[in-house]
Amino acid sequence: MRIAFYMPFKSLDAPNPSGDLVIGRGIHDFLLAKGHDVRLVSRLRTRYIFWKPWKWASAAMERQRTKTLCREFGAELWLTYHAYWKAPDVLGPSCSRALGIPYAVVQASYATKYRKRLLTRPGFSLSRDSLLAADAVVANKRRDFVNVGRLVEPARLSYVPVGIRPAEFTRDEAERTRLRAEWGAAGERPVVLCAAMFRSDVKTRGLLSTIAACARLAEEGRDFLLVIAGDGPERARVEAAVRALPEGRVRLLGLVPRKEMASVYSAADIFAFPGINEALGMAFLEAQSCGLPVVALKGWGVTEAVADNETGLLVPPAEQGAFARAIARLLDDAELRNRLGAAGAARVRETFDQERNYGRIETILAGLAARRDDCRAGSAR
Repeated sequence: MRIAFYMPFKSLDAPNPSGDLVIGRGIHDFLLAKGHDVRLVSRLRTRYIFWKPWKWASAAMERQRTKTLCREFGAELWLTYHAYWKAPDVLGPSCSRALGIPYAVVQASYATKYRKRLLTRPGFSLSRDSLLAADAVVANKRRDFVNVGRLVEPARLSYVPVGIRPAEFTRDEAERTRLRAEWGAAGERPVVLCAAMFRSDVKTRGLLSTIAACARLAEEGRDFLLVIAGDGPERARVEAAVRALPEGRVRLLGLVPRKEMASVYSAADIFAFPGINEALGMAFLEAQSCGLPVVALKGWGVTEAVADNETGLLVPPAEQGAFARAIARLLDDAELRNRLGAAGAARVRETFDQERNYGRIETILAGLAARRDDCRAGSAR
């Protein structure tokens, strides 16, 4: 298939890492590896474009440029990844219609609360229109599948979970030994790992909550090492917060490339991060794939990534101190850590395997392309 690929929220080659970028690149690269001609046809970022009238003319020009590009390489299908009210797809519906090719949206979401707010209503309307125009819609979270199902009929809607390559996130005992020695955590000293970008939003809030919880546990006399992977504009706040822990009880790794994170997960014993407003949390899947039990807050997309009391411990957001107590429970119980960690590794391989899940997306797209070819053949007769 010749596929026109577009990501309105963040371009495929955006420099700053994020879960959405990992998923989008994963789908793109998977389809390329399967032999399809996948072209990134536009880098137009539409985040809050409905509030930026000075961008509307350039968006119209980009629409024309993209149509020309798609005609030149003979696009057979348009695939948009992650279109929602904040970053609606203003290219896919009109371009696919003009080109006479199927239009598919992966990672769709739909929430009518944004229709009721004056500032978000334009984005809601644009996003709704793209979902109504799509020939196929794929939701990668159960909650989105249910919500989108209020707008899109079952024949056009599918649920396909996100995926990672479990073989790339497998516990490595040699790396565990090496890094623990480097960190000063040799032997049985537990390592609590937290990984996130230091952005001025819920990511840093989550990091500060994790640091505060670990400081409380250190005051109670528990021996462990807190390791934090990540970097960003809020680094100074994170560095100030970790001073609440005793000397030698925390290590900041800085930004770790994703391809090296399996070694870091392997050296840890617990993955702790609240996941405030987290759509899903790819780090939760990667950590579990490497055999780590997770401690996080119950709610948002975390409950899909982590099975409570099966692969991790999820605590109510409003219950003060519950997050710290859950970490303490795992610190005190190595058998529980091992049981939850093994279950998490198995669940990721069963539910979130990229080869299987993105293969389902490939099948959906192939079905659209085949129906288009059948319609054209019928018209020619």
